[in-house]
Amino acid sequence: MGKKADYQKFLNQSLGYQNYYSKEFGVLRPKLADGTFLKNFDPKQGENFEPCPGFHEGTSWQYTFCVPHDIEGLTKLMGGKKKFVNKLQKVFDENLYDMANEPDIHYPFLFNYFKGEEWRTQKEVRRLINKYYKNAPDGIPGNDDCGTLSAWIVYSMMGMYPVCPGNTDYALSSPVFDKITIELNQEFYPGKKLEILSKKGNADDIFIKSIKRNGSNHSSYFINHADLVKGGTIEFELKSSK
Repeated sequence: MGKKADYQKFLNQSLGYQNYYSKEFGVLRPKLADGTFLKNFDPKQGENFEPCPGFHEGTSWQYTFCVPHDIEGLTKLMGGKKKFVNKLQKVFDENLYDMANEPDIHYPFLFNYFKGEEWRTQKEVRRLINKYYKNAPDGIPGNDDCGTLSAWIVYSMMGMYPVCPGNTDYALSSPVFDKITIELNQEFYPGKKLEILSKKGNADDIFIKSIKRNGSNHSSYFINHADLVKGGTIEFELKSSK
């Protein structure tokens, strides 16, 4: 649109989270009106909807990685890939993750941004599916705000997830079903449908061995919306170990 001043204004605002990053704690930390960090800070405060200064319905751990538009910038703040990945894994290993609330539900898919760590996405997504969702009246882990938790399970079981609003890339993970057929809107994509195929030997096969798009190797753990709406097939070959 040529509105470069607006672009720069909103870009700068989107990076404002960096001002709240505390090197001492390695997470986002509230600041007072005078610009100093909140004293007596507990990154775990806010669990189970406990009142918490600086955050709403969550902890610092459940908000710190909620900048999907700037994973590269957050990685630099945390000291690089290894520290970022270890800290993100800590969220899952130490039960700091909240499946029932929106700020952190994209967390397991962030491992896809780091080459060689994508298996962690596959492991954690499958673990979360099995732990928090079931075929029963209380089969979702919390308040299904506007269908958010239902959308999470549908996407995750299909093996793809839209991590960042405004970005048309989907992060890939291992599908739960052997075959999924998505009928595309015929008004816009006449004659097109998308099939997601999953080839596995047993129930323990949750790690991706290979991905093929219309018969050709797909080396990325992301796929763009523009490719999805062309229809065709995405074929996952799965294995039981990373």
